[in-house]
Amino acid sequence: MVAAFIVCCWACAVAGEKDIPRASSVSPLDRGYSGLYNLDFTGAQKEFAGWETEHPDDPLGPVSEAAGYLFSEFHRLGVLEAQFYEDDKAFVDRPKLTPNSAVRDRFEAAIERSERLARERLAKDGEDRNALFALTLASGLHADYAALIEKRNLASLRFTKDATAAAQQLLEVCHDCYDALLATGFSKYIIGSLSAPVRWILRMGGLPADKQGGIADLRTTAERGHYLAPFARILLAIAYVREKDRLQAVELLNGLHEDFPGNTLFSREIAHLEAAR
Repeated sequence: MVAAFIVCCWACAVAGEKDIPRASSVSPLDRGYSGLYNLDFTGAQKEFAGWETEHPDDPLGPVSEAAGYLFSEFHRLGVLEAQFYEDDKAFVDRPKLTPNSAVRDRFEAAIERSERLARERLAKDGEDRNALFALTLASGLHADYAALIEKRNLASLRFTKDATAAAQQLLEVCHDCYDALLATGFSKYIIGSLSAPVRWILRMGGLPADKQGGIADLRTTAERGHYLAPFARILLAIAYVREKDRLQAVELLNGLHEDFPGNTLFSREIAHLEAAR
């Protein structure tokens, strides 16, 4: 199993009052996710809390809060290091980590609130876009926690399947919700990169395998997405590293470093790639 496939879900979050937004207006959720990209977890959580106060029935508020808790744990535990992007063996041999129990409890509570709100909204409108996206995010975040902190790979795959299914439901009712393509795109790319027997098993389990289709989905999100456009660029850079195209990977990471100077992961990865030339 490939680490980057699991890592991709941490920031898969979008939001909007009535729809997944593509407008230029800056909301607290815009600022919150920008804070996460800049590793400003405290500032991000303040923005998410403000959104939840103003929109108590929106499941994207608490699931965004959960994303903040998860990524702060990843950062504290050193999960998002360069070797995870390139080396499958390093992922397979990784140790089981010791999470902060208080953060884990807050993470689970936020996920539970989000899923409850999403189910309530879907009971009224089976095509509610925020609800479908919240379920996508909740399953993706659970997949991350299970794989990268608890080292429960099979459980992570089950959550990943749920996230992909919810994203596909959203795309059926909102063809231009481009952020949703990230949830399907990177999984298609990574599964398409695995050996034929493993691809067959995962396809039988409902997880698609299509390397080029996955890259195309990521490019669409990078070019036309809203909250996930920067993260699609990150995942494209990972894909380019895996395809030995370091030039394009460094180009993308340089742009991300300029946009989010507070994130030291970008500069470290750039240095790692340039040193390996």
